[in-house]
Amino acid sequence: MNWILASLIMFVSSVFLYVLVRKAALLQIPTEIVNLAFLGLPIFLYSTLAIQNHANLSIRPSHLLFILGLTLIGSYIPNVTSLKSIKYAPNPGYSLIISKSYVVFTTLVAILLFHSVLTLQATIAIVIIVVFSFLIAQGKNNTQNKLVKPIWLPLSLVSFFGWGLLSIGTKYAFSIGITIYQRLIYLSIFVTTFMLIEARTKKIKFSHVRSGDYLLLLAIGVSSAMFNYFATLALDLAPNIGYVNAIV
Repeated sequence: MNWILASLIMFVSSVFLYVLVRKAALLQIPTEIVNLAFLGLPIFLYSTLAIQNHANLSIRPSHLLFILGLTLIGSYIPNVTSLKSIKYAPNPGYSLIISKSYVVFTTLVAILLFHSVLTLQATIAIVIIVVFSFLIAQGKNNTQNKLVKPIWLPLSLVSFFGWGLLSIGTKYAFSIGITIYQRLIYLSIFVTTFMLIEARTKKIKFSHVRSGDYLLLLAIGVSSAMFNYFATLALDLAPNIGYVNAIV
């Protein structure tokens, strides 16, 4: 499989995932439970694929420590700061466009660290995507929102660099011998553990989930697994990780 096909499947999966998560929000399923389905359920699918492909899941302690750091810096913390930035920003779109523009960061770093290529056509395409994302994100400022705080900008920058480092760290992980299944499974285990701790701290009761919601949560887990698997595969195969980040 080439990176373009992997990126296409990743994109389609992300659309389904967004629709399903939006549906869960409308049904008022607690965010922490949706996050657990999003992050925890894929572990079983990754493990099944790993077993079928006779993948080696034993991992060096140094590699495991690297994945733990990647989980904190590139996944858990950026998601927390992104949610807070959206909450405090005068316009949620401002926060999203800043944090999601990490494609520029990853594209340039990939050239320096991995000697990745960057064609003129790709540069123009990335610029167009960023500009149009900014235009789409534009909207009327919510001046009546009493939650608006200047800290939204630093928080969005934390997400910007965090998500960028997740892509860069993933590419680097492959170069030091960490396999795609090791990266997916152990990162998911770590971030799910953090989510469980958070849910317990907030005293979220899983009994609040209605029986009819389980199928939706399962669909979220499957879509998330497909998105993350093909996104990780595309990062490994792409000539420049920025190409993949521009599609997400």
